[in-house]
Amino acid sequence: MNSTLRQELFRPTFTSRLALLLICCLATATNAQQNGSQTPASGVQSLHSSAEVEPATEKGSDAAAKDAAENPVAAAISLPMQNNTYYGVGPFRRPENALLIEPVVPIRLSENWMVISRTIVPVVVVPRLSSRAGVDYGLSNIQPQFYLSPVHTGKFVWGVGPQLWLPTATDHKLGINKWGGGPTTVGLYRSGHLLAGALVNNEFAGINHVHENQMTINWFAFYNFKHGWYLVSTPIVTSDWTAERSKRWTVPVGGGAGKLFKIGPQILNARAEYFNDVRTTTGGTDWQLQTQLQFLFIRHKK
Repeated sequence: MNSTLRQELFRPTFTSRLALLLICCLATATNAQQNGSQTPASGVQSLHSSAEVEPATEKGSDAAAKDAAENPVAAAISLPMQNNTYYGVGPFRRPENALLIEPVVPIRLSENWMVISRTIVPVVVVPRLSSRAGVDYGLSNIQPQFYLSPVHTGKFVWGVGPQLWLPTATDHKLGINKWGGGPTTVGLYRSGHLLAGALVNNEFAGINHVHENQMTINWFAFYNFKHGWYLVSTPIVTSDWTAERSKRWTVPVGGGAGKLFKIGPQILNARAEYFNDVRTTTGGTDWQLQTQLQFLFIRHKK
């Protein structure tokens, strides 16, 4: 990473804001876990006085933690912090970085149905894209997702709902500040040591020359071993429908490994993955490095 990018990444104003945001997310998730309830999303009335997820026994806590670490619509509070570094971006082939803070909160509607709130908060660092431009960084467009999913599932798990696009970008280089949204869905299958599925959504924002119309396909596959170790592949395939047909797709291929572990009573999930972009847009990435640290909040029966 070049010296200019390092200086921009570690400016006090940026790090202080990011630290405050992380503290707020952690405090919200921890309070909800301790209280055993969550506040329903706007416009959703809970059928129970408490929207708590059923607590797990000590024996089942490992299975519940593994499910929450791998299942994006698991019935557990979690806080993933995923860092994506894209190498070879723009005419100067510099790295671009996106930290995605993704708090997940299940909301119990009835004995049979729940809504899983998953909010993507991107903090982005964009490299120089021209000789006159400098490194830019800040908040991009926040994307809340809501999945309606059955509480009682078997090997197949699904969820469907809306995704919103909020005009929260702090600079025009970091996002399109228009209201928008679109449909989102998830499906996954569990069998023995294997869990595999996909998150698929298409978002629309803005009109005419300044607009967003992009499909995202997030495939994921986990193969679990003993002692919390697993192999993983979670490539994010995107298609920008506003671009020319030959320049729409970004297709990464790769994978990595991860592990569930504890620090004191806190359950954590960490993983790292490498992806090679076999197809990319003009000025797009050559390869990607993805790392993630996830805080898991599993309630226990007393």
